[in-house]
Amino acid sequence: MSAAVDSAPVFPWGRRTCLMAILNVTPNSFSGDGLAGDVEAAVQRARQAAASGADVIDVGGESTAYYKPGYVPVTETEELARVLPVIERLAGELAVPISIDTRKPEVARQALRAGAAWVNNVEAVWDDGAMAAVAAEHQAPLVIMHYGREALYTDVVLEVRDSLERAAELALGRGVSPARIILDPGIGFGKGTRHNLALLRRLSELRTLGFPLLIGPSRKRFLGELLGGAPEGERLEGTEAAVAVAIAHGADAVRVHDVAPVARIVRIADAIVRSTDAAN
Repeated sequence: MSAAVDSAPVFPWGRRTCLMAILNVTPNSFSGDGLAGDVEAAVQRARQAAASGADVIDVGGESTAYYKPGYVPVTETEELARVLPVIERLAGELAVPISIDTRKPEVARQALRAGAAWVNNVEAVWDDGAMAAVAAEHQAPLVIMHYGREALYTDVVLEVRDSLERAAELALGRGVSPARIILDPGIGFGKGTRHNLALLRRLSELRTLGFPLLIGPSRKRFLGELLGGAPEGERLEGTEAAVAVAIAHGADAVRVHDVAPVARIVRIADAIVRSTDAAN
């Protein structure tokens, strides 16, 4: 399977790394950066991210911890109430594209109508293709993420690769252009530390699918474990290291909380890894 080139490329893949900024408009983000109900604060954070080098702003209105015991699901109505006012403001103010981070097709549809340009589907390997149909309808880039429901693998890299391949085939069948598909192995989602390390170490095996790879290690638990129990706010260096290694092993995009410092890491990594004028 390989991605084709169309007349409207999503991003100059291969020339430099795409930097996606996380904008949580939830009250319960694991990293403590949720901004539910505070549109002005969310807009200001997005402005700062764009000014610091973000290529995409990823807006999410539901915590991705929805499989954990005790989690109270967010209704479609509540999620829309959180994300739409922010997306509407950002679409009118920022030049960079806005992404909607959701597992609900109707949330994605309304977000795209409100001005979002990308869809980040955190449940792509489990849904029936409904989200892909929404992305195809709007000709939106679609991030297909692997969310493991249990950290039980014989070979995590091969199993994630197979799941992503099936999900990409489903998206293509629903009409998504191959040039608008981005794959994300889901670092930290239903995976333990050794699984995350294996995925980062063997990214080249995922590149054989022929689509750009997005990696999201930012502030993840495995970094805290490797750093002796460091809390979320003390995982920046770990995030930076994971980003640099991911780029060296073939990542095309990274999704992070701390845009300004990571943008500097990305610039140096690109100058080393890519045959471009990134250093100029």
